[in-house]
Amino acid sequence: MITHISIRDFAIIENVEIDFHEGLNIITGETGAGKSIVIEAVSLALGSRADTAFVRSGKEKAVVQLVGYLKGQEYIITREVNTSGKNLCKVNGEIVTLSHLNLICKKLADIHGQYDHQSLLNPDYHIRLVDMYKKDSIEPAKQKVSAIFMHYRDISSRLRQILAEESENKRKRDFMAFELDEIKKAYLISGEDEQLEETINLLQNSEKIYESLAGAYELLNGEEYSSLTGTRRAMDMLGSITGYSQNLADIHSQISDTFYQLEELAGEIRDMRDRTVFSPDELNQAISRMDLLDNLKRKYNMSIDELIAYGSELEEKLSYVENIDQMKEELSQLKERCESDLADASVELSQLRKEAARELEAKILSELEELNFKDAQLSIEFTSSEEYTSSGTDIVEFMISTNRGESLKPLSKVASGGEMSRIMLAFKKIVGDYDDIPTMIFDEIDTGISGITASIVGKKLQQIAEKHQIICITHLPQIAAFGAHNYRIAKESDDSSTYTTVLHLRPEEKVQEIARLLGGINITETTLKSAKELIEASV
Repeated sequence: MITHISIRDFAIIENVEIDFHEGLNIITGETGAGKSIVIEAVSLALGSRADTAFVRSGKEKAVVQLVGYLKGQEYIITREVNTSGKNLCKVNGEIVTLSHLNLICKKLADIHGQYDHQSLLNPDYHIRLVDMYKKDSIEPAKQKVSAIFMHYRDISSRLRQILAEESENKRKRDFMAFELDEIKKAYLISGEDEQLEETINLLQNSEKIYESLAGAYELLNGEEYSSLTGTRRAMDMLGSITGYSQNLADIHSQISDTFYQLEELAGEIRDMRDRTVFSPDELNQAISRMDLLDNLKRKYNMSIDELIAYGSELEEKLSYVENIDQMKEELSQLKERCESDLADASVELSQLRKEAARELEAKILSELEELNFKDAQLSIEFTSSEEYTSSGTDIVEFMISTNRGESLKPLSKVASGGEMSRIMLAFKKIVGDYDDIPTMIFDEIDTGISGITASIVGKKLQQIAEKHQIICITHLPQIAAFGAHNYRIAKESDDSSTYTTVLHLRPEEKVQEIARLLGGINITETTLKSAKELIEASV
């Protein structure tokens, strides 16, 4: 419930503090005093969109703070609106996004006003009322329908895509097969072009390479004089004197290492020399292979690795095209089974809704009778949509007759403004019985009603207030008389500004306010007496 609201520099309100209580809180005041502005401020705190027009003239920002309790936890909500357009939301001192604020506030309070009348006229809203009425049994059935529908929609989408691409894929099949055959016949190997380039370079320069290798080997290990022979002799000579000093031993060790390294290198040079043989056939084959690879790379504008990957992609596409008829058949059968499941689940959901609708009809008629619709008739009509949706196939519309002898017609074509206020209240009473939202705020609930009907509406608000905190703005004394806590909003002006004040009325002040609502400016003993009678009758 909402326990307190602080409003500063909001429209014509300079600074107002209001403590709200359990039960029925009634707000009254002269036209233009700012009653609806208070609701606007509450709505802002509860997460409605900010507007710079809310900021009081001459001020930089408007600030609204609201204190509420939800399931034992206190929430202090702050909204600031700056003339620059900046908008700040805080919950318990921490800055939050507007969407986060809405998640909290939609569980804390509901504001009902002119918009609710309009939504009640919209048939799309009617199915939501039925679903809310028996949500414990309907919601699981809705979730089942939704899950099957999502699967059905996915299958249908895949099938549509296959059918749309079928002719195009078949047209491309021969071309893809030709490209794949060309790539596969090339027997491509990753990095082969680089190896071929090196091989061709070696073969083209094999004579020069052979001569250089042979000359180098002869110098290192020739029959007459070679580097290895000289190094070996030097190693032997140094070996005979190593015992005379450590320095000589170190030099001998280094000469030994050098000898064995030269010997190993000479062996490698010899082997390379023996392998270096000029082969025109091998060169021609390498050049021919290189030309083939270069042609493929130019034709497809791809590297060897990209061509290998493209070949794999072509194989997958061709396999897809070759199996498309089988896939169509499998998806068609799967869609048919899924559609059957969806139809069964939708029928099950529809049956639950119709059972709920029959109960809801009786409850609404009972509420309407209490709200002075003595001859009202109501029927919740069901039709089926041509296509499946995530919430089934039901189209729901409330049909009503408010006068004896009249046929049932859509709600939007029957009810007047005053009738809509009472019909909406009947719905809120029923919804409120199973709704966890602790606070209901009513603005313009008394539109188009007066006299005994107003007293009936006041009584109904009092009944709803037994389970919910109610904050209600009214201009009717018959409704105001039912208030457990009454507030009067007044507008005052000085030479430069206009101010709005809110007064929590004591019992005698409540009598005065209701007398004012009854008689206007001139409060007489008669209006005071009538006010007391209204209050006594409301208990």
